[in-house]
Amino acid sequence: MKNESKRLMIAVIVGMLLCLFVSGPGLAADTIKLGVAGAHSGDLASYGIPSIRAAKLVVDEINAKGGVLGKQVEVLTEDDVCKPEVATNTATKLISKKVDVVLGHICSGATKAAMGIYKDSKIVVMSPSATNPDLTQSGDYPNFYRTIASDDAQAKLDVDFALDVLKLKKIAVIHDKGDYGKGFAEFAKKFLEESGKAEVVLFEGVTPGAVDYSAVVQKIKQNDAEAVIFGGYHPEASKIVTQMRKKRMKTIFISDDGVKDDTFIKVAGKYAEGVYASGPKDTSKNPLNIKAVKAHKDKYGEAHGAFYENAYTATIALLNAIEKAGSTDYDAISKALKTEWVETPIGKIRFDDRGDAIGAGFSVYQVQDGKYVELK
Repeated sequence: MKNESKRLMIAVIVGMLLCLFVSGPGLAADTIKLGVAGAHSGDLASYGIPSIRAAKLVVDEINAKGGVLGKQVEVLTEDDVCKPEVATNTATKLISKKVDVVLGHICSGATKAAMGIYKDSKIVVMSPSATNPDLTQSGDYPNFYRTIASDDAQAKLDVDFALDVLKLKKIAVIHDKGDYGKGFAEFAKKFLEESGKAEVVLFEGVTPGAVDYSAVVQKIKQNDAEAVIFGGYHPEASKIVTQMRKKRMKTIFISDDGVKDDTFIKVAGKYAEGVYASGPKDTSKNPLNIKAVKAHKDKYGEAHGAFYENAYTATIALLNAIEKAGSTDYDAISKALKTEWVETPIGKIRFDDRGDAIGAGFSVYQVQDGKYVELK
């Protein structure tokens, strides 16, 4: 009886150990977990939803071919509504789900708020759209990468266009007070002042979400600004442009990739005509880009939206790095991102020591007949 009890006890212990092995840490290794964070609802969802779709399309194709390192890839999404105060919780949720890497966030302010949390957990994060220079240039976030050029490069492009192509002399610089919009505007102001070619007649922030921007529109008019350079997103830009045009102001409107979105055109309607905005270079003739765009059209039956190609690229880059690294180890992934070139919809890229994509860049676009057209 004693021997029988001993055998029974051993069997129970072995069974418990097997259960622990199957349901514990081993389970996390059954799939490669890709977190996708961004604005998946709210006013800026048109920037975040394309990233979810891009990730799922890439993952579906990779999984059909056997996955990464012989494992299937799992997509886990969390919404931050592009708000910094929500983004910290979003990051915490993804870490609790044991994600291996993260695609996101979308807005620079939300990204900054979340990065410390990912850094402490040694999670590589790659954004398709967060352009604030400090994210890579400050050295505070060695785990951060992006597939889009930074605001300083974008602001320089817009300022050079305003000065050298449009030959403007009096410019108002307006922003939405956020990390992204204000950062872009400050660079624009700096480059304008350094050029000596034009006067910054007004530098002012507006409150996001306000119904009426007539006060700042009036200041733009009173200062005889030939143009506005605006740093921010489409909800505010569309209202400012609309109010300017209703006052019969012909002031040129130049903005950033936060406005280079079809939603801006839909909201501003006829008043969007002629607006300039910088955005990622047109790579629509790239074979991988053609393939990615077609995949979206076939799956969702509509245009792919803002930052889709950059998100598609980020997903490929992250999963390629894991494959090349041979593991989900943080240091190994980081090394692979900086040393391994990969073909993507935006071209052949790898990342520099700061985390910026070598090969990514911006172009200036203009709304013509209801569509953004790249200016050569």
